[in-house]
Amino acid sequence: MSGVRLIQLVTPVKHLLPEVEPPMRKNLAFREKMLWTAIVLFVYLICCQIPLYGTIRQEGADPLYWLRVILASNKGTLMELGISPIITSSMIMQLLAGAKLIDVDMSSQEDRNLFQSTQKFFSIIITVGEALAYLLSGMYGPVNEIGPLNGFLIVFQLSLSGIIVILLDELLQKGYGLGSGISLFIATNICEIILWKSFSPITVLTEQGTEFEGAIIALFHFLLTKQNKFYAIQQAFYRQNAPNISNLIATILVVLIVIYLQVSRRTAPGPVAAAHCGYMMRTLPFNSQEHTHSASEVRPRNLFVEV
Repeated sequence: MSGVRLIQLVTPVKHLLPEVEPPMRKNLAFREKMLWTAIVLFVYLICCQIPLYGTIRQEGADPLYWLRVILASNKGTLMELGISPIITSSMIMQLLAGAKLIDVDMSSQEDRNLFQSTQKFFSIIITVGEALAYLLSGMYGPVNEIGPLNGFLIVFQLSLSGIIVILLDELLQKGYGLGSGISLFIATNICEIILWKSFSPITVLTEQGTEFEGAIIALFHFLLTKQNKFYAIQQAFYRQNAPNISNLIATILVVLIVIYLQVSRRTAPGPVAAAHCGYMMRTLPFNSQEHTHSASEVRPRNLFVEV
């Protein structure tokens, strides 16, 4: 293929892209990797709790409710975009390379570096584009009410936090930490949701009266407030209006089965174990029921398995 290739177009701006330098030592100690992983996780969790400045509170259901788990995002916070720019740019570049629409030689170190720089450049462009799309779609309130200054600040906050996520993922990929930022953020998001739905102190108004949202807290609340203990346990296990104990047990069982299949695949590689593990991860039936109350907008989603 003659002429200038697509991955070479990023060369003039390559030195302007933010980059994490590789570690000076090839093999960092396990304790150092754990420390860097904890730092990355701490930064991510802090960003998940910092609300965006300049937004107007919006009532109603979250239109991206179903996607926030796999995107590791949190509505109304700096982690609104989550890992979506990284995933989107990676999918586009992998598709173009796999379909031979771009000329790239993965056996060449120079081409690999250019490919990664192009992917990072697209990630930043997608980050700014998604921030603008979120703002103009009215997710943070009517644009004319937000004003140009607050609108600019919202886009700036989302773009800056998106670049931080890209750098955090690159930090782990370069060998400073364990695994990748994408898998770490998704796993953390899921664990946070499961813990919240187990111990949430938020109360919801139901036909049975006021109940705690957290499944475990609701169990003890029913046992203490209801005279019929059998009915209290039954309601805690099978209530339909909020997370229940059956959902929690089913979620734990599915997670244990998936972990077991993953370990089995590593110890005894085979297509059957890999197929079962992939099937379990793709068909994990999470409960998606939402509840309306004051803290529902920036609260974690429900990931309990429906029984």
